[in-house]
This record gives sequence, C-alpha cells and structure tokens, in this order.
Amino acid sequence: MGSVVAVSSRVGHHFSKTPGLSIRLLKGLGVAGDAHMGESVKHRSRVRKDPTQPNLRQVHLIHAELFYELRARGFVVEPGDLGENVTTSGIDLLALPSGTRLHLGSSAVVEITGLRNPCIQIDHFQKGLMAATLDRDAEGNLVRKAGVMSIVISEGDVRPGDTIRVELPAEPHRPLRPV
Repeated sequence: MGSVVAVSSRVGHHFSKTPGLSIRLLKGLGVAGDAHMGESVKHRSRVRKDPTQPNLRQVHLIHAELFYELRARGFVVEPGDLGENVTTSGIDLLALPSGTRLHLGSSAVVEITGLRNPCIQIDHFQKGLMAATLDRDAEGNLVRKAGVMSIVISEGDVRPGDTIRVELPAEPHRPLRPV
C-alpha cells in the first residue's frame, strides 16, 4: 500500500495547483472546483483541437519520489507545483498498467488512463526541469516521469495521510501511454 502525501487543486488554468487539507473527487468529472474538472477535455490545447474529446485527465497523480530525485539535481519542487492533484508515496505509478484502479482513502477510486506528457510549461516553471522529468530506458525508449492521469470511478474525499490500495486490471496488462 501507498499513501497520499498531499492534495492540490486550483480553480483557474494555472500551471501549479494549491495544496489543501482535502479534495473531493466527483464520479466522471474529476476534482471538485478544479480547472480540469469535467466530462470533456479541459486542457486548453486539447480543447482547441477538439472540445468534445472525453476527459482522460480528470485527476493528475505524481509520486513524491520524483521530487526527491529532482531535488538531488538542484530543483526545488513541492506538492502541487507541477500541477498534480494527488501527490503519492510508496507506489511506482509509472510501472502500473493502463486501467489500474487506485483506491484513495475510504471511498474514492480513480482509474489510470495514461502518462502525463510533460510540456514546455515545466521549463517556464524552472528552466531545465522538463529535461529532468524525461529519461531513457535500457532500450533507449523515452520515459516520462511527470506522473499519471486518471478518471474518477467512485467519488469521495481524499486527504494527506490516506492510504492508497492498488487494484490491477485483468491481464493482459497494457503499458501506460501518454494521454
């Protein structure tokens, strides 16, 4: 089991989100009051392309272990800074297959839809940070480390300190792809 380190949200479209004491996940919508809440896409560049696309990016999760790695490289990154709604600990989010369900606290459940694809806004936050959130695996494939995106399956409140239980999907497992 993992745990929730922090929760964050923000009403307007800003790069970073504001940490808080709790967030409310709404089934099929996302984080109550967050700029990215909704059944269809809310990310501005995706809305310009096709505003009717389903919102596969309702809740953004990042593992706190990434922040430790970035700090070792000279970056200062705190929960919410990279726009995530839930900062986790103790779970290798990037290694989970598509369709994995994460049970957050007593009732909330999100289903992982894919990887966050880091964009140039990360470099506007801190110069060089985008490159630091990318890597290559042993075969030379690009590894995106800026977290995972998900949709809300069951609603509920999520708070720092809540446990996270991982429920893997039926096999065959599909690796995460950018969404």
